[in-house]
Amino acid sequence: MSTANAARTRPPVARRLPVTPRWWGDLVGSAALLSLVVVTALWIGNRGLQELSAGPGPGLTSIGRLAGLVSADLMLIQVVLMARVPWIERSYGQDRIARWHRLAGFTSFNLLLGHVLLTTLGYSATAEGGPLGQFWLLVTTYPGMLLATAALALLVMVVVTSLRAARRRLRYESWHLLHLYAYLGTGLALPHQLWTGADFISSPGARAYWWGLYGVAAGSVLVFRLAVPAWRSARHRLEVTAVVPEAPGVTSVHLRGRHLHRLPVRAGQFFLWRFLDGPGWSRAHPFSLSAPPYGDQLRITVKDLGDGSARVARLRPGTKALIEGPYGRLTGESFTGGGVTMLACGVGVTPLLALLWELPYAPGRAVLVYRARSVAELAFRHELDRLAAQRGVRVHYLLGPRAGRASSWVSRDTAHLSDVEVLRWYAPDVAGHDVYVCGPDAWADAARTAVLRAGVPAERVHLERFAW
Repeated sequence: MSTANAARTRPPVARRLPVTPRWWGDLVGSAALLSLVVVTALWIGNRGLQELSAGPGPGLTSIGRLAGLVSADLMLIQVVLMARVPWIERSYGQDRIARWHRLAGFTSFNLLLGHVLLTTLGYSATAEGGPLGQFWLLVTTYPGMLLATAALALLVMVVVTSLRAARRRLRYESWHLLHLYAYLGTGLALPHQLWTGADFISSPGARAYWWGLYGVAAGSVLVFRLAVPAWRSARHRLEVTAVVPEAPGVTSVHLRGRHLHRLPVRAGQFFLWRFLDGPGWSRAHPFSLSAPPYGDQLRITVKDLGDGSARVARLRPGTKALIEGPYGRLTGESFTGGGVTMLACGVGVTPLLALLWELPYAPGRAVLVYRARSVAELAFRHELDRLAAQRGVRVHYLLGPRAGRASSWVSRDTAHLSDVEVLRWYAPDVAGHDVYVCGPDAWADAARTAVLRAGVPAERVHLERFAW
């Protein structure tokens, strides 16, 4: 039997995997809020409130200082959020972390602009000079200000390219490369705080706080974005064994590695992959497991959505792979027992297929509704037939164009029914099931809305977005 076929037929294996304590998420959130309280307290302790009543110049400067402090704190919180610290990632999931990262990022940037404007106006009012001349004086004569100005320029570039209109015009690879300049911008802003920041150098406590926060942010990146991935890649030595077309534009990659029983990965999770196949290997791409790990074998499945995913179909056996992860919260850790309904669209079937092999549901207690535009675009038909035969999964294919009405997850052939009626037709007991949803964002939102309207409690609806 070939490696590819063997991986399809092997049964799931019980794996002892870490479980994230529920209190960890509360602890992380409380720490983030506490950091903002500490920053405000440091500003108050450094006569921030008294300066508000000392005249226009000191008042504007004081408010500008507070804006800069909160901006720096949020910027470092961002860095920690996106450092892929396992306990944070498993507590919240990448979709929620990405939303908070975006919110904190734009808030931090707006406060940074406010810091620059208010501080310039405050100094200008005190010196009774023009704001443009005062800004030039600050940049050219104050220690660290040239570096801080360069940091501001880099952050402007990152924010502009993060706007939705700009992101739609950029390839993922280009956007990701530009986004990395945020780390450089954060680092270039540090000398300005060290040399001229009154709230940084005002007391030993303030210095200890800021050095500690910078240390946590830098340490998180070094450990979890660099050291751990390098160690896991060296330990497990993953390499491609087979590349198998599954549907038009959809390819599975089978890999072999060492000590995979020690890799703390669950079905439904994804890795960031770098294949050492030539130029461009350094850019990582998120691909989900499409089967539970078995022995020394892994399988991922990729849809051709751009340069990085298209080259996967051209990989050759023996190609080495580097990994970051595993990431993602769309796993069996959230399964409460009983029945399960899975709603997949397109390549979104990938993590759900792995979950169907791994979850401990009883025969006949699992439903998969698989949405695709045509029969030709269905992937894993034979494997789904095997799941139906071996584990009693009820598989339904929802084919054809999307229904004409807005915000619908069903096909045009079922458009005479409401979204909830279609769901209950395929999964009559859905209200008592855990429901897993994976697909494009708009489709997944529509499916989730239907699931909630069908009576499924929100805590039993499991969805994770992977859009950048």
